[in-house]
Amino acid sequence: MQLTSGAVGASLPLSQAGDSRQPNIVFLYADDMGFGDLGCFGDPEVKTPHLNRMASEGMRLTDFHVAAPVCCPSRSGLLTGRYPQRNGLFTNIRNDMVNFGYRYSMLEYATSPEMTQGLDLREVTVAQALKRAGYATGVVGKWDSGRDHSYLPLQRGFDFFYGFANTGIDYWTHERYGVPSMFRGNQLIKEEGYATDLFRREALRFIDENRERPFFLYVPFNAPHGPSNLEKTGPQAPVEYIELYGKPPGTGRMRYLANISCLDAAAGAILERLKRNGLDDNTLVIFASDNGATSIGRNKPFRGWKGEMYEGGIRTPGIARWPGRIPKGVSCDEFCGTLDLFPSFVRLAGAAPARDVKLDGYDILPVLTEGARSARKEQFWELRGSRAARIDEWKWVLESKRGELPPDDAPGELFDLEVDPGETRNLADDKPEVLRMVRGRWIAWMNEMAKSEPRGPFSSREYFRVLGFPR
Repeated sequence: MQLTSGAVGASLPLSQAGDSRQPNIVFLYADDMGFGDLGCFGDPEVKTPHLNRMASEGMRLTDFHVAAPVCCPSRSGLLTGRYPQRNGLFTNIRNDMVNFGYRYSMLEYATSPEMTQGLDLREVTVAQALKRAGYATGVVGKWDSGRDHSYLPLQRGFDFFYGFANTGIDYWTHERYGVPSMFRGNQLIKEEGYATDLFRREALRFIDENRERPFFLYVPFNAPHGPSNLEKTGPQAPVEYIELYGKPPGTGRMRYLANISCLDAAAGAILERLKRNGLDDNTLVIFASDNGATSIGRNKPFRGWKGEMYEGGIRTPGIARWPGRIPKGVSCDEFCGTLDLFPSFVRLAGAAPARDVKLDGYDILPVLTEGARSARKEQFWELRGSRAARIDEWKWVLESKRGELPPDDAPGELFDLEVDPGETRNLADDKPEVLRMVRGRWIAWMNEMAKSEPRGPFSSREYFRVLGFPR
């Protein structure tokens, strides 16, 4: 394990003398933020003082990967600790007619995919596991795992929900392509204000109201994802944050950066509220993004964008902070990611996942607190025909064009991430034996996924049959 810009002392215990309760857990999740979209990850332009300070007071995770390069499956992997192909939510829940400017009526929307599909009810969420361990559980922001009543957070292990349940909203109207979409609990509400500011307010409220008991607070921001409206206004941000970069209304890039700075201020307020309530030393806070940025963002030094299998689509900035447990100001290059958070959070709570649930993650608490090596040596991805595999330093990528099924004999590309993290040199012809090994591991993984118990809404036998699995 390589740790830089700091030192790790003796093994740090998960609890210290004087602690009288289980640690709190706060997970801050950005939406479409690239690896290089924070000052502490190399962006010289963006203003993110609070997340920069979080990194200086904790650990930067520089080899941190998500379960998919788009929103819904990335979040399903986080919530369940299982590959999206195993939990059944491996592509976006979306009404595609909006691509053509079509505005759904409320009656049409009521029977559309966005309203009727969601994370399979047989899946166990991290909130359900932590609630059984005695935690108060809250989610504030973008749920994106089903909007029908049965799929909403209060039915999936959360005690508190404020936010929206579909893929995106307009930041000011809180509508999705004209459909009202903001919830408090199970009820649709209408409220004035910029979405990030409202999520900040509600996250602080949750901390204040649960400060006397252990809690899990999940804050999936929709920033800096573009607004979901038909007017194509581009990034939306409050004037005071645009003014950090120039004269309002600013360029699209300026508003994008302002959007990130507003998220950063919300993250800073959450960290400050933990301190004010005397919870700072007993709270693990982790920050990450659900996937890489679109072309308006910054994924440097990596290749590719959101929706792609190159590192720019699936490697995101990660920050972990826990005073007294996680060393300050270090960078960790251990291979880990959001699939590993479920088992880590459950262990931290002193609980255990259900024995009949197959998890695809590993406990990374020793990595964060003791400088241990990560147990993760491999990870696999598939999305609409595109595929990728990572085995140690080797990375195989086979991109699909517009959802077309690649031919079986397509070799794809092979990269050595240890010497070429930017994926600039294809070694497929130079290392045929490594290519066969990595590609073969991906095939074995897909066979396992195809033989898993089918889960809705997408993991049907037909989907895997079209892909040619099991084989």
